[in-house]
Amino acid sequence: MTVREAAAFTGRRVDTIYSWERRGLLTDPRHDEHGRRIYRQQQIADVEFAVRERAKRILNRQAA
Repeated sequence: MTVREAAAFTGRRVDTIYSWERRGLLTDPRHDEHGRRIYRQQQIADVEFAVRERAKRILNRQAA
């Protein structure tokens, strides 16, 4: 899936997907014939899960 498709899949903005890449959460994208990044759906789902879990831990710490 492209970055735009990944954003739609997760309900996040395109720049969030790019941010994940800059932060090293998304690595080694393939590229299509137009040079667009292509990620597997599982890669995106794994990062989305990790980001949500991290947010939960932060919120739990703040509530304690």
